[in-house]
Amino acid sequence: MSLFPTYARYPIRLVRGKGSRLWDDQGKEYLDFMSGLAVTNLGHVPDRVRDALVRQLDRLWHVCNLFHTEGQERAARLLVENSCADAVFFCNSGAEANEAAIKLARRYHRKVLGNDRYKIITFERSFHGRTLATLTATGQDKVKDGFDPLPEGFVHVPLHDLAAVEAAVDGRTAAIMIEPVVAEGGVIPVKDEFLRALRELCDRHGLLLIFDEVQTGMGRTGKLFGYQHSGVEPDIFTLAKGLGSGFPVGAMLAREHLVPAFSPGSHASTFGGTPIAMAAVTATLETMLELDVPAKAAEAGEYLMRRLREATGDLPNVKEVRGKGLLVGIQCTHPVADAVAELHRRGLLVVTAGPEVIRLLPNLLVTREEIDEAVDKIAAVLRERVAGTVG
Repeated sequence: MSLFPTYARYPIRLVRGKGSRLWDDQGKEYLDFMSGLAVTNLGHVPDRVRDALVRQLDRLWHVCNLFHTEGQERAARLLVENSCADAVFFCNSGAEANEAAIKLARRYHRKVLGNDRYKIITFERSFHGRTLATLTATGQDKVKDGFDPLPEGFVHVPLHDLAAVEAAVDGRTAAIMIEPVVAEGGVIPVKDEFLRALRELCDRHGLLLIFDEVQTGMGRTGKLFGYQHSGVEPDIFTLAKGLGSGFPVGAMLAREHLVPAFSPGSHASTFGGTPIAMAAVTATLETMLELDVPAKAAEAGEYLMRRLREATGDLPNVKEVRGKGLLVGIQCTHPVADAVAELHRRGLLVVTAGPEVIRLLPNLLVTREEIDEAVDKIAAVLRERVAGTVG
């Protein structure tokens, strides 16, 4: 084995994918309700993105960011025209995007406002990445094990506890950072009124509001960006995962008043915004906008949750079906790892969101027939568990 054992890999070797389907090296077919962890939002190998990448491979692969490139400017323009943001910084991953957001918030307070605010308030059960800063921002102890000492300046409070947030604000607080749906931590949609209260609190105290949209962005929740459900506009938000349809890319987006904080030389990424990545981003965005993919995700998500509730409503081992768009969680009364393994054996790929939650992340163009197929398998496995024939 030549790889570090950092992943608890499933015993499946995948070799090919198209649309909602994947195939392993034995020729077995799987219905994919993971989407590479919310990455292949247009399905596997979407035609328009593939064609854009092939064309770009014949033109230009890489130039450093000391030069202008048409692809970066076009992709950034599409993002700005379709969001509340005014400027974009491209990078390679969600962790890098969140790292950039943290740096921008701190530098804005120091260099533009001239104060010494640096603390970021985040929430319990959140997940923001694996760099030292972003794992410290994460509200889960398991990702921090063995990485002490951690950077200072992060405060964690319970979700939906406004009094705890207010109590955590002091003269060194720079920003509040939150996911519109707490995804890895259990698929918990954040209440709109809580997000509105955070916006008001930030405005009152001169803080920045940061939305981590790495998993909720790019149509996943039934809107192009998750913040659009609440009407709350963040000062900064981050994207990755579905942004490039499987090509590695991330982005940090911010409002105009924050632009002066990132002056030349203040932040950089060698591979951020390469011509190849920008071809993937542009084709992905154009497809989503022209086909109104977020609206399709909203409709499919409603159907998926309705079918799940109908199929599992009488099961004592299912507590709740929740989510937003096609980011859906089945809260069970017991650990679900063995149920997930059984679903894989039956040709349905799903993943957990904590020990007792099955997380469903189909692509945003999933059909009702594919949803029915998935629901039937999930209900069968959970029903068999009640009867004692599985697990």
